[in-house]
Amino acid sequence: MRKFFDLLIQAIRGEEQNYTELNINRAIFLLSVPMILEMVGESLFAIVDAFFVARYVGVEGVATVGLTESVLTLIYSVAIGLSTAATAIVSRRVGEGNKKEAGQAMAQVILISLTFGVMVGILGFVFAEDILRLMGGDDHLIEKGASFTRIIFASSPSIILLYTLSGALRGAGDASTAMRSIILANFINIGMDFILIPIAGFGVEGAAIATSIGRTIGVIYQLYAILRGNGNMQIDKSQFTPDKEVIKSLINVSAGGTGQFLIQSASWIFLTRILSSFGSDVVAGYTIAIRIIVFTILPSWGMSNAASTLVGQNLGAGKPDRAEKSVWRTAFYNMIFLLLVGIIFSVFARDFIAIFNDNPKVIDVGVVCLQIICLGYIFFGYGMVIAQALNGAGDTKTPTIMNLVCFWAIEIPLAYIFAIGLGWGPPGVFWSIAISESLLAIVAIFVFRMGKWKTKQV
Repeated sequence: MRKFFDLLIQAIRGEEQNYTELNINRAIFLLSVPMILEMVGESLFAIVDAFFVARYVGVEGVATVGLTESVLTLIYSVAIGLSTAATAIVSRRVGEGNKKEAGQAMAQVILISLTFGVMVGILGFVFAEDILRLMGGDDHLIEKGASFTRIIFASSPSIILLYTLSGALRGAGDASTAMRSIILANFINIGMDFILIPIAGFGVEGAAIATSIGRTIGVIYQLYAILRGNGNMQIDKSQFTPDKEVIKSLINVSAGGTGQFLIQSASWIFLTRILSSFGSDVVAGYTIAIRIIVFTILPSWGMSNAASTLVGQNLGAGKPDRAEKSVWRTAFYNMIFLLLVGIIFSVFARDFIAIFNDNPKVIDVGVVCLQIICLGYIFFGYGMVIAQALNGAGDTKTPTIMNLVCFWAIEIPLAYIFAIGLGWGPPGVFWSIAISESLLAIVAIFVFRMGKWKTKQV
């Protein structure tokens, strides 16, 4: 037990490691722990802001946050795509032992993120009222909430950099710095929310200021850690000039990562639209169940990101077999974890849903949703790891095509056929999710075993 806690502390503290030589189990653990904590920290931003705004501002404030966040999804998708590309390219250079080119890739990530962030920030700041109007906000909401939207969009460079620098740091094997930056940003956000909203009475603008300051300080911490020096990267001022080849690679790889996020997000919108035809209680039960699922699979995303880094570094080091072995090992651990979570949800589903709502119909829908979706957890465990592994190899096109087929060509039609055509109701939508996610995992395993990803150049 003491060895486990020593390893846990080592993972959180973060020490320079050669993940292409380290014991695979140890490498997975040291990378996964800080990545899991980072995922948890990232999810807390929205939860904390929603809590303070809902409690101290009211319905209009919550609506303003919701409408703005809906548009920000587009920005998040680009940031996630760039983060995926940063992990793939930086990890490959680190695996090759090319510290200067790893630093060059990091510098280009910063340049692209800043450029895109400033452009989006200016547009959002200038057209804040039009954005809220486009999303259906009435005149009163726009008058009260436009300043929130302006502040949030003005912080676009920080939003994007927090994602992309974290991805680059993970690729360099420095997941602990990415984790600490997110934790620091969250502490600042929570403290500023408390000071600005209930105490200073800033209203919904206080949430925007708090989030912006928190993210900006997190980014400053990341930049300080990067420029101070990382054993796997060599960065100097001369690298902060546009490099067409590196920028082209980043954009090509990020396009797939962005597409994957947008495809998944759009599919959930369509599913919600189908469920809305059965009433608000059904949508509420579904929403609660999905949020419970999303929060509990954060450790799985951490392990998936660890697999992505291990693939990139091992391919760079000329060790494709070790890269493959790392992925299968990580996928197996993830499957075991999700299997245990699935069993717990199946047995205690009603207790979990009841924590959030006491409406019997909402609880019944949420229970059925949890129990059906959990049937596919064994497949999910493998699928999400392997998809991220392909991304880590720089092959973001293949997972994008798989997502497009499984979520748009299969999941959405199945949801409509089961729920409406066959008259199954809401359970038909839940079965479509379990089936499509399981099919995605099977296809991912088949593609991964073909091994073409081993020869992908980035």
